[in-house]
Amino acid sequence: MMRAIQVKQVQNAVCTMVQKINYQYPSDIYACLQAAADKETTPIGKETLRILLENSRLAAEKHIPICQDTGMVIVFLRVGQDVHFEGGSIREAIQQGVRDGYEQGYLRKSVVSDPLFDRINTKDNTPAVIYMDIVDGDQVEIELSSKGFGSENMSVLKMLKPAQGLTGVKEAVLEAVKNAGPNACPPMVIGVGIGGTFDYAAVLAKKATVRPVNEPNPDPRYAQLEQELLNEMNALHIGPQGLKGDITAFHVNVEQYPTHIAGLPVAVNISCHITRHAREVL
Repeated sequence: MMRAIQVKQVQNAVCTMVQKINYQYPSDIYACLQAAADKETTPIGKETLRILLENSRLAAEKHIPICQDTGMVIVFLRVGQDVHFEGGSIREAIQQGVRDGYEQGYLRKSVVSDPLFDRINTKDNTPAVIYMDIVDGDQVEIELSSKGFGSENMSVLKMLKPAQGLTGVKEAVLEAVKNAGPNACPPMVIGVGIGGTFDYAAVLAKKATVRPVNEPNPDPRYAQLEQELLNEMNALHIGPQGLKGDITAFHVNVEQYPTHIAGLPVAVNISCHITRHAREVL
C-alpha cells in the first residue's frame, strides 16, 4: 500500500523548522552550552559562556535570530519507498518552505546566485542544498540545518593514504580545529566523515553535524575516537569564542562508510556553538 503525502506538508514543516532553529538552540546543543558554563574554569571563558546563554534567552524570548548569520539551508530528506508525493514537486516544496520561513521570520538572506561571477543575492535564501535518500517504509524524515559560513569556511577534506591510519585521521581533524581557532565561533561541534569517496566523505561530515550530540557512534571504536578527539581538542585551550579556556568543542560526531583499498578520505565539517539542526518525521 502506498501512503500519499501532500508536498505542502513538507513545505510547511521546512518553513517552521528554519525559523525555529534560528531563534532557539537545539535541545542537545543547549544542554552542552549549560554544561560548558558549569565546567569552564577560566574567568574569561565563564563570562563568554554566560553571555552566550543570555543571548540565547533573549533570542528565544524576543523571536530574533541567535546569530546575524542565519545560514544556508541544508536538507537531508529520507523518503520511504512506499510514499507517493502529491500536489507538485517535492524539491520545489522544500525550496518554497525555505523562502516562506526566511521571509516570515525576517531572517537574513545570504545566498548568492552564482559562486564566482554573478554574486547577486537571490533575496529569498534559496536554493537550499538537498540530499534525498530512498529508504524502507512509508514515512518521510526531514533533517535540516542552517549553516553559517564563519564555521563552514574552516572545514577541510583530506585524501589520506591508508597507511596513515588512525594517527593520520586524528592529525587531520585536530589540524582543522587548530586552524579554525576563533573563526568558527567556538565552542564547536565537529562533524567528521571517514571513508567513501572524495565527495561522499564531505556529505558524511555534514550528516555528522546534524546527529544529536547525545547519540554516540554505534560502533564502540568510533565512539572512542569521538571522545579521544574531543579531549584533545579541549586540551588546545582555544576556548569559548577563541578567547582561551577549557571548552573548545562541545562534541565530535564521526560517520564512516566503506572505501577503496587505496584510499582513506577524511572530511571535517566544523559547526559553531549554535549548530542549528532539527528533525521531523511525517
